[in-house]
Amino acid sequence: MENVRTKKRGPAAIFSLCPGRHIAALVSGLIILAHLLTRQDHALNVRISEGFVRPLHFVMSTFWSRLPFSAAEMLITLGVLWLLACIALTVCRLIKRRQWFSELYRLFMSFAAAGLCFYALFCLLWGAYFYGDDFMKRSGLESREISVGELEEVSDYFAQLANEYSSEVRRDESGEYCKPRREILARSAELYLPLEAKMPCLIGPEVAAKPVFFSRLLSYIDFTGFFFPLTAEANVNTDFPLPLFPATVAHELAHLRGVAKEQEANFVAVLACMESGDADYIYSAALMAYTYLGNALHSADYERWSRVYDGLDDTVKHDLLLGNAYWKRFDTPVQTVSNTVYEGFLQSYDQKLGMKSYGACVDLLVCYYIDII
Repeated sequence: MENVRTKKRGPAAIFSLCPGRHIAALVSGLIILAHLLTRQDHALNVRISEGFVRPLHFVMSTFWSRLPFSAAEMLITLGVLWLLACIALTVCRLIKRRQWFSELYRLFMSFAAAGLCFYALFCLLWGAYFYGDDFMKRSGLESREISVGELEEVSDYFAQLANEYSSEVRRDESGEYCKPRREILARSAELYLPLEAKMPCLIGPEVAAKPVFFSRLLSYIDFTGFFFPLTAEANVNTDFPLPLFPATVAHELAHLRGVAKEQEANFVAVLACMESGDADYIYSAALMAYTYLGNALHSADYERWSRVYDGLDDTVKHDLLLGNAYWKRFDTPVQTVSNTVYEGFLQSYDQKLGMKSYGACVDLLVCYYIDII
């Protein structure tokens, strides 16, 4: 008697088109759902972030530090090439077989499974930080409302610090800051050691930040760097002007130490640079701190801001203007879309200030340094 194969119909037929991709998407979707449902369980997120994510990041960052290039950038590049290859292969199959539904559905599931897998890993290896103990809780520091007078005082402190260290960094014959970025990156592995002695909650692996090969692409989407939780690497754009580069390195390394919120990462970056004793990092941190403080003071009281700004050396003003001129070149619709997407991402993790949270470190800086100066 001849065996007759029963033709699959309905959902079973669709599932059989690409079972592996369906399973990957389903498992990833369940991980994402579990993360969304447990966001308000503070104790659970503390256990996940401190007991699982941080130790795993320690191991991962140490492992990938053996590579002289960014494993994150390599994986992202391979992922893009894989997606392009999927599209090309699908087009070829459509030309030969003309099975439109099955081929297009497989392509759709390739994209869906890849996207869901990535986001699931992101939730697992980064999302818990946003709902556990933040840096303020772990460090015991507190923030409060600040006065305009205090804002002016701390702004002037960092302005004068920038004046002092502007002559301590290496400059060429024309006065341009010219430290090789590779030297700054090499020293970043030990950058946090002095601050870790004061704040054990920031203890992390002694690994350096990684330069991004396609840095110009990052500039087009308005990124000075990024932390990649799937490899636990701090990645830094090497194309934008040098003066704020060391502080940006410190910012991305702050994320490696479990500081997820952007305003806190900026604050921690300034602290780490100031404690490092390294002139390049101190100068860069003074510029970063002055930028945030000065912008806030400009909005609060123009006359006070003007007095502080007039006290800056011409060299410091030049270094600040370099950044403005550079980023103005990338003020395009691409950057606007990128900023909108990233702001949506920040708000999806309950950072209600969105991208404005980058300026919220002002309160932290004033509260911390007002008692020091």
